[in-house]
Amino acid sequence: MSQTIQILGPGCPNCARLAENARVAVESLGLDCELVKVTSIMEIMAFSVISTPALALDGKILVSGRVPSTEEIIKLLTHN
Repeated sequence: MSQTIQILGPGCPNCARLAENARVAVESLGLDCELVKVTSIMEIMAFSVISTPALALDGKILVSGRVPSTEEIIKLLTHN
């Protein structure tokens, strides 16, 4: 079953770094995931996120307000 990883943010440089870190983490784990960028403020608000960028897995917020390292993302994805 494929999972969905969402990158929430308006498209700022931190959002781009988070998206790249998530992409590298997914590739290194060999996961079957869809990586989706959520840039609409209304969609981001639906996640109840206070600050961006944020990382979500299947709609569940894992990190918000900072850019986790690739290694941290790998840990988050293997423990959820």
